[in-house]
Amino acid sequence: MDKHPIGELMETTMRKIREMIDANTIVGEPIVTSDGVTLIPVSRVTFGFTSGGADFHGKHRAPDAPSSFGGGGGAGVNVIPVAFLVVKGGSVRVLNIAPPVSTTLDRVVDAVPEVIDRIGDFIKERRRDDDDDYDDEDIGDDELDDGADSLD
Repeated sequence: MDKHPIGELMETTMRKIREMIDANTIVGEPIVTSDGVTLIPVSRVTFGFTSGGADFHGKHRAPDAPSSFGGGGGAGVNVIPVAFLVVKGGSVRVLNIAPPVSTTLDRVVDAVPEVIDRIGDFIKERRRDDDDDYDDEDIGDDELDDGADSLD
């Protein structure tokens, strides 16, 4: 059985979409600046396609002739840059360039990475301060004895 023209139309449309969209469209090629900072563009990609067709019979068609086919297809792609990954000195940051978030939940989700970084920095600083402040010679024998007496 011969392929129906609508199948060929769908295959052509999908092939063209594959040509337009690849992984480099979403996560772009790294850009290295003169001071050693690497910027990696990140985009949001949306696309859609449609195709359709119909068999129809003309007035002047011979009785045993195949039906005529008319069809068409189309595709649309929307690429919106949303962020850059900034790689500098072993750390990676996300630099958002997307429009500001609109809901409270979006704001919370957007702030999570920064909050985690700040908490991590705070914990590292506290540990460093505790290590600097702690000295074994500061604890006297009388302080140790007082603690032992209270256990009775």
